[in-house]
Amino acid sequence: MLNISNLTKSFGGVKAVDDVCFEVPKNAITALVGPNGAGKTTVFHLVSGLIEAEAGSMLFDGHELKGLPAWRRARLGISRTFQLARLFKNLSIEENLLLALRCDDDQFVRMWLRGASQDAQEKKTVHEMLAFVGLEKNPQAPVMELSYGQQKLFDLARALLNPHTFLMLDEPVAGVNPVLREQFKTLLKQLQEKGETILLIEHDMDFVRAVVQHVIVMDQGAVLAKGTPESIFKNTVVLDAYLGSL
Repeated sequence: MLNISNLTKSFGGVKAVDDVCFEVPKNAITALVGPNGAGKTTVFHLVSGLIEAEAGSMLFDGHELKGLPAWRRARLGISRTFQLARLFKNLSIEENLLLALRCDDDQFVRMWLRGASQDAQEKKTVHEMLAFVGLEKNPQAPVMELSYGQQKLFDLARALLNPHTFLMLDEPVAGVNPVLREQFKTLLKQLQEKGETILLIEHDMDFVRAVVQHVIVMDQGAVLAKGTPESIFKNTVVLDAYLGSL
């Protein structure tokens, strides 16, 4: 689904992403792992269009992403989360999620001018998504009432409501409690069963082992190794460079 070739990005003369090449297969969960500063989030920003690559190719479902604005990439089917949830703080949980559901309309005001039946159906969809991810909170509550862990579930719900074919999750279980971590494991497995294609960044190697089929290891901006979790966690180069230091 996503084929990255010779992707390069520098900041102040330092190559944050250095000639990176990898593929993300369809209907599978792939993990992008590596130490802090390895270039993982920069790759996410390059793919989603928050920053522009200096060189290389990003072929997504037959479309070259390089040079396209972020909104065009989103319309092609790319949806992502961030390490910290980005919230419309003055809106309710429901209103925040309705914005994600209605993002196909580029006229912001028209997002709220819906017929009664369409509005009711969209709210039903939002409530069903909240139930699916297990976010037990009044949808009319202010979004700022969400705890850190609830914000992680909210961010996943928002990314899923955004029309997409490719889901990018940036550290979905970073800082969450063990119960919520297990909840995320179950959710990601269910999403894969539904046909989702997922690329995630994660430092929790037990979580990675439990949910992914493919692992890409980055170090100092470059790809160090690629393979199945079993092969990666037996790779002495990876163990020496990263995993052994955890």
